[in-house]
Amino acid sequence: MSKGAIIGASTVLVVAVVAAVCVVSFKNSGGGKGEDGELSMSVKSVKAFCQPTDYQQTCEAELTKAAGNASSPSELAKAIFAVTSEKISKAISESATLEELKNDQRTAGALQNCKELLEYAVDDLKTSFDKLGGFEMTNFNKAFDDLRTWLSAALTYQGTCLDGFLNTTTDAAEKMKSALNSSQELTEDILAVVDQFSATLGGLSFGRRRLLGDDGMPTWMSDAGRRELLAAPGPEAAAEFTPNVTVAADGSGDVKTIGEALAKVPPKNAARYTIYVKAGTYKEYVSVARAATNVAMIGDGIGKTIITGNKNFKMNLTTKDTATMEAIGNGFFMKGITVENTAGPENHQAVALRAQSDMAVVLQNCLIQPRKPMDNQVNIITAQGRREHRSAGGTVLHNCTVAPHPDLEKFTDKVKTYLARPWKEYSRTIFVQNEIGAVVDPVGWLEWNGNFGLDTLFYAEVDNHGPGADTSKRAKWKGIQTLTYEDVQKEFTVEAFIQGQQFIPKFGVPFIPGLLPQTQQGRMH
Repeated sequence: MSKGAIIGASTVLVVAVVAAVCVVSFKNSGGGKGEDGELSMSVKSVKAFCQPTDYQQTCEAELTKAAGNASSPSELAKAIFAVTSEKISKAISESATLEELKNDQRTAGALQNCKELLEYAVDDLKTSFDKLGGFEMTNFNKAFDDLRTWLSAALTYQGTCLDGFLNTTTDAAEKMKSALNSSQELTEDILAVVDQFSATLGGLSFGRRRLLGDDGMPTWMSDAGRRELLAAPGPEAAAEFTPNVTVAADGSGDVKTIGEALAKVPPKNAARYTIYVKAGTYKEYVSVARAATNVAMIGDGIGKTIITGNKNFKMNLTTKDTATMEAIGNGFFMKGITVENTAGPENHQAVALRAQSDMAVVLQNCLIQPRKPMDNQVNIITAQGRREHRSAGGTVLHNCTVAPHPDLEKFTDKVKTYLARPWKEYSRTIFVQNEIGAVVDPVGWLEWNGNFGLDTLFYAEVDNHGPGADTSKRAKWKGIQTLTYEDVQKEFTVEAFIQGQQFIPKFGVPFIPGLLPQTQQGRMH
């Protein structure tokens, strides 16, 4: 699964493709006479550049101011990235001036989160443009996938900043929403332009997003790390990693806490850094920081190595801040470790693991066990937050089992459990080849807030089985899709959706790159 954050394109690529878009636009705009012909080349170029966007007025107004007399596609591309970053940076500064609002603890937490998240957004935008130089036209599809992923992440960070103001008692949310309005529109506009690039060159045979180098290893891994993995291929590779540091709560390792081990990771680490966490219960809040890249964390097994916490929404924390563990640094890998949040339903939102690392290796074939909530509450298995129709991302559950936790088994006739509800307008969730137990309500899907997102979401069920897999009584919303086995094979497998075949095998994690044979019984769980 990918957070949504690797970029790769080139200045040559941007010039060539934007030029192609501009040529099409100019051909459609008529000759050089009349009102349009009197427009300067710069204005014409800006209009052509902004033509495919949803917020043309914002795009044209901001680019006209930022680009001056510039008319070349490369200059306009540089300008739109720069002005978007500047808008977000201004919002960061404005959030710091809202000191009078910090008497409200939840508002204070939300403002701090905004500062952090918006810095990530600026970083992703700047990195995306800085990386415009490493690829050639023959790698366009890879560059497009990466660019769209990174831009989607920048957009998500801005939205998550605003989400943090839920249930605050001040007007900070409206002030931040106003501060971020232009930057969100511009980020969506960049996505639109990139989407147009892809459509313009869609007929050409380019490769897809490639996370590996010519030797078949992850491009973000050092030469030494590549040699070690190449020397020990296969499922046993992860077990043979030599740890850089060993954590043991009983004092038998190098350090006693995971936090101490992470503090030893060199900033912007290029080589794989392996932390071995011995069996035991670690009562700490773990953060794999943005600078802690290429960290592999190996435990002694599920239920043996446990990281536990109980932070929750009722502590006046934002949902983001309740996580027992957060993984932010790119290239993160974890195996054989249980991460839990023991807050319980009475304390409302409580997160165990929050992963926003790109190329974070995660497990397929999950056992999903809804638990007994409080009275008058329901269970929702997923709530995906895709915010823009061009954005990358989504949730795909494949070859999993949905069955009640023992504490719910006696109450399944009273407690409703749903597959998903649309947290954001373009929420995208696909259940494919799962064992769905009777615990799932026949309606299957639940509204979030009235009709919100029901026409624009993307929900689908394909080739599932079990007593809860009958779709005859499912909700009949416009956004619910009818996909074939072949549709999923092309778009929503591990290989098609995140190009997992390119980087997961080298970590020794068992996974299914494609689909199982149709209607196959006897899944993993």
